[in-house]
Amino acid sequence: MHEVQLLDDDGDSRRDTILLVGGVALMVVGATLVLSNRSVRKYIGQAGVTDLVLAAFPDLERFLRMRAM
Repeated sequence: MHEVQLLDDDGDSRRDTILLVGGVALMVVGATLVLSNRSVRKYIGQAGVTDLVLAAFPDLERFLRMRAM
């Protein structure tokens, strides 16, 4: 019997897109759950969003460099 290849080139890109969108959806749900906590919202209000973004930027930059290798 012949085996049928289920995923061709288009199927691979569709699968990658579905995984990417699923990952983004999980991140949004996780962030929503974290931000729904009253003490977390209070801490973020005190720290300021700008400080949090600036603190996370070096990690993001390092991740992008490692991914490019």
